[in-house]
Amino acid sequence: MTAPGWRTLDARTLVLHCTWMGAPLGSLALTVLATGGRPGTRAWITLAVIGAVFAVLTTAGLVTWRRTRFRVTADSFELRTGLFTQSLRAIPLSRIRTVDVTASLAQRALGLAVLRAGTGGRSGRLALEALARPEAERLRAELLARAGARDADDPVLAVADPRWLRYAPLTFWVFGGVFVAGGTVWRVLDGIGVEPWRIGFVRHAFQEFGNSALWITVPLALLAVTALGVVGAVVLYAENWWKYRLEWDGSRTLRVRRGLFTTRSVSIERARLRGVTLCEPLLLRAGGGASVRAVAGGLGNREENRKRSVIMPPAPRAEALRVCAGLLGEDEAPTGGAGLTPHPRAALRRRIVRGLLWYVLPPAVALAVLGWLLTPVLLCCAAGYVLLAAPVACALARSAYRGLGHAVRGRHLVVRSGTLGRQTAVLDRRAVLAWTFTDNPFSRRAGVVTLTAAVAAGEEGYRVRDMAAADAAGFAESAAPGIVAEFLA
Repeated sequence: MTAPGWRTLDARTLVLHCTWMGAPLGSLALTVLATGGRPGTRAWITLAVIGAVFAVLTTAGLVTWRRTRFRVTADSFELRTGLFTQSLRAIPLSRIRTVDVTASLAQRALGLAVLRAGTGGRSGRLALEALARPEAERLRAELLARAGARDADDPVLAVADPRWLRYAPLTFWVFGGVFVAGGTVWRVLDGIGVEPWRIGFVRHAFQEFGNSALWITVPLALLAVTALGVVGAVVLYAENWWKYRLEWDGSRTLRVRRGLFTTRSVSIERARLRGVTLCEPLLLRAGGGASVRAVAGGLGNREENRKRSVIMPPAPRAEALRVCAGLLGEDEAPTGGAGLTPHPRAALRRRIVRGLLWYVLPPAVALAVLGWLLTPVLLCCAAGYVLLAAPVACALARSAYRGLGHAVRGRHLVVRSGTLGRQTAVLDRRAVLAWTFTDNPFSRRAGVVTLTAAVAAGEEGYRVRDMAAADAAGFAESAAPGIVAEFLA
């Protein structure tokens, strides 16, 4: 089949577009419940606007379905769209680097999926909405096969383990997720004309909270938020990483499959893999866990890269290290802290000073000023805050200093930093394209400099923070020979 005919999207996409009307209908039901069956004029106007917008989007979706055609020829993947102005986009098969298949809950219920193929550049990306799931998988295999990704019996690197759920509460979303969800609901209610603070049970809860002893209600409120956060974090973890599987799909492609309601499949070409990042946030590190990100090109812009580069969820640190070693082709992951070059003591002093100046001093000064203007009680609060916050800031600064390190290990450059969000990046030394030396009057006085390795992948720049200025140029030359040699000469 050298030049097959044009193919169309699945007809079930028509039903999928109709499901978009569930949003205005759900908003109407929520408004009726919140107002006791008496929604106001503002609510009706808001719902009418939402309904009109969704009707326009649905009509546009129907037109898109009618006018979208695609085909795979001997040397390219082509997509034709447009009603009044037709466009034809094509990607050479030899340049295809990623082919991802995803499906939302509604798409899964209808047996549909979305296929996205890209070259790694920002413009070289085609998306097919609402293909039949078997057709999407066949097309994915066809594109990768035409691109040269031959099948191979490479091992499975990792699969989901239900015991990993215990790491879900050791993330930001334990607390942040509760406030994000609450703020979203509040804004939705306010947008449709419902005043949340006037809803019966909300008003009653605030009244009871204010009339009760705060030394009882505040801990209970924190406990309730923590409990909701833990449940939400576990549910979110399960939804994102259900049926997780990391494997080499062919001799040139790394594939990540995951998802409960929305299934996701991300492919990363082996040739574009530049390294890995071992992520150990404070709570997760305390629980003995870690997650893994791929440092790879062709994953889109910075926001898309942060979503698609996560190749392993929070899991036991030993498992994360094993996956890192497998991705790097090493017997043992070169991410261990032993053997990393420590940074000068000036780096510790800088972290202590920053912690005191940014996190201890401003709140203490604010409380002291308010105490001088309003009540002496706040002066006591300022003193108490300093006594409690200063040791915490110093402890975090010391932890951040102990987390600093860099080294050259074989064909890899290792960079580690951070305490609240510690990351250890292991980069292929051949991927380093340039070096940037950054300092300021304070760092020059301390004799330290921040060295940044520019890589055309991942975060694009990986910093060796506050290393000894006298060692920076020599280390850069040993890690990536030839870039700074002329300056050393």
